[in-house]
Amino acid sequence: MIGATQTQAEQPHAARYDILFRASQVINAYRDPRELFRVLACELGNVVEFDAIGVVQFDEAGNKVKWHLAEKCGGSEGEVSGPVGPEDELLMWVYHNQEPVLVSSVESESRFPASIQHLKNFGIQSGCVLPLTTAHRRLGCLFVGSERPGTYSRGDMYFLSLIGNQVAVAMDNALNFEISQRTRTELQREKDRLRLLLDLNNSLTSNLELRELLQTVAANARRVMQCDVAGVILLDPKTNELRTYAQDFPEGKGFIREKAVVPMEGPMGTVFRTREPWAGYASDFPEDLQHEPAVAEGLKTGCGLPLISRDRVLGVLALGRRDETPFSPEDIQFLAQVASQIAIAVENALAYKQIADLTDKLSQEKLYLEDEIRSEMNFEEIIGTSVALKRLLKQVETVAPTDSTVLIHGETGVGKELIARAIHDRGARRSNAFVKLNCAAIPTGLLESELFGHEKGAFTGAISQRIGRFELANQGTVFLDEIGEIPLELQPKLLRVLQEREFERLGNSRTLRTDARLIAATNRDLEAMVNEQKFRSDLFYRLNVFPIRVPPLRERPEDIPVLVRHFAAQFSRRVNKQIETIPSETMKALARYHWPGNIRELQNVIERAVITSEGPVLRVPLSDLRRVSISAAPGTNGHSRVEPGRDRGRTEVYEAERQRILDTLEQTNWVVAGPYGAAIRLGMKRSTLQFRMRKLGISRNNGSN
Repeated sequence: MIGATQTQAEQPHAARYDILFRASQVINAYRDPRELFRVLACELGNVVEFDAIGVVQFDEAGNKVKWHLAEKCGGSEGEVSGPVGPEDELLMWVYHNQEPVLVSSVESESRFPASIQHLKNFGIQSGCVLPLTTAHRRLGCLFVGSERPGTYSRGDMYFLSLIGNQVAVAMDNALNFEISQRTRTELQREKDRLRLLLDLNNSLTSNLELRELLQTVAANARRVMQCDVAGVILLDPKTNELRTYAQDFPEGKGFIREKAVVPMEGPMGTVFRTREPWAGYASDFPEDLQHEPAVAEGLKTGCGLPLISRDRVLGVLALGRRDETPFSPEDIQFLAQVASQIAIAVENALAYKQIADLTDKLSQEKLYLEDEIRSEMNFEEIIGTSVALKRLLKQVETVAPTDSTVLIHGETGVGKELIARAIHDRGARRSNAFVKLNCAAIPTGLLESELFGHEKGAFTGAISQRIGRFELANQGTVFLDEIGEIPLELQPKLLRVLQEREFERLGNSRTLRTDARLIAATNRDLEAMVNEQKFRSDLFYRLNVFPIRVPPLRERPEDIPVLVRHFAAQFSRRVNKQIETIPSETMKALARYHWPGNIRELQNVIERAVITSEGPVLRVPLSDLRRVSISAAPGTNGHSRVEPGRDRGRTEVYEAERQRILDTLEQTNWVVAGPYGAAIRLGMKRSTLQFRMRKLGISRNNGSN
């Protein structure tokens, strides 16, 4: 070594110790190694002369050297990294031996020829190299150089070694901080990726709507992978083409759109065909693909992973970036897990869609079949196919969706309650109560309590509070059968409920409100009762909003065979018998009978017959039926002959029906069928009218007599 000049030794010691103090402050203020070194170099220039200064950081594992440059040393400031070369032999010697080296003049220095030549190349004539070491590890070297020979003395080297100690501590802290920051970043990234997988698993169990699910997955994948676009491409089974099914591209220009066709010859098509993941640059695309939407969007790097489930390729998970950052093998490995989860979700959603489509189809078929059954056989336990019954059921379907009051009238036993239930079950109130009350079965003194309720002690025997039918039926339906039996003094209170929706319990003056729909039924002529002042006219008009007449069984004789078979099967199951045959003569006899008790009478007759029949043949005691044989023999002027023992009152009914048919035939000029025929006007089938005409002895030859 050549002795150093005294130039630096003459510097005031106070200034040098001051720089040491500042160095310690810098250590606590900066965590970025580059910024730290820049400030130290600036402070050091006040007490030490140099033309070049640098900190060298060694990576022994990778045999690399990293320069933090401040002046000259390569002609630029900043960081320079590279493998250890021959020119680094001086630095490596200081690093391994942990001893400083003072080069007073490069011309007289014989050691480290490659390093000395390197210094000469940059015009450095003298310099110092000092080890940077802490109590925990070796970090590198501090180099200070000058363009003049003999610039540095051993005193300078000693001072620089103190600076080097400060620099070493600062570098160690900064590197630890950098490692900590990097670790936290990696942990956060790992956390985000695990969260993405967890969200995927949760989505699999909570969301089977495919497009919504995949859009959520694409958005999360784009965010976690820090890319610009993420999408799911699926195979369209109808066209056998790949299409973008869902994507997340907030800053897209519109070149990549959902439902757009993805070329099979492109990277994503290759992923789909080969079942292998792809990662690369858009610049690597063939020339014929340089105009595809991904390139037009400015994407420079991308990757694609096949969606495989049960050895079947469903589509591709595609991601892209507008910068040059490639997708690493670690990224591809993680995205493979995401793709497998997405494949399961897609398969589940497709299976769910198939099931939903089949369910919808079955539901449509079920509704169609139900409509067919209702029109032919059954309408909420209402059996029949006659024109009169179909017209009745059409009225039910019309009024059911409304909240209008319905008045059902018809003879006893025709099934007025079944009609009321059908109206309720097809209305908006079907999920609420259907409360019924037979007004004729309740003593007059208790009817008000049954309808509106009473308080405890309201009258003798009222030992507890009772809720009335209108209160029970709130939001539901009240069915009042035999409403013509309601006494006159109670009718105003019923009218108030219908008009104002309010009432009071017996024994309580507090007004209660109810939202109950009223369906009433009667076998009496309420209009005649109004004329006789036995029924309030205002209540009648309030009830008669939508009147429905239930036809008696004698007006729908074609329904009798169907009803007989239905009741026979029903009661045979109930009493555990096998009824397989109904004799034709029995069926004809039942069809001829006028059934004054209507369906209730028919039901009771069949139940008795099932009980008394001893074999598989239904034996109906025909002697119990009050048969009416109506004929019109020539010379009788078309009048019915009533056999001895027949009910004269029933004969009057048949005569009235005969006259009604005759009047209608006269109006239609004896046209039976067709849109303007008598059958349409009477609400019958042509065959039914012809049957009734034969039974009543009506023909054109004698009809006018």
